[in-house]
Amino acid sequence: MALDAHLTELSHRHRALDRKIEEEQGRPTANEFKLAEWKRQKLRLKDEMERLRLEPQH
Repeated sequence: MALDAHLTELSHRHRALDRKIEEEQGRPTANEFKLAEWKRQKLRLKDEMERLRLEPQH
């Protein structure tokens, strides 16, 4: 159960970053540094979610 809650939280954070990225990309002068950092964070979250899904359950 705790794993499901953690995955849900990671998924929410991933979607929130998606929204921030889309919003920033919609600006005429998007901050490329912010975008790059948010994209890196998104990838880290995705990797963490995948690792947790594949990790054997005890």
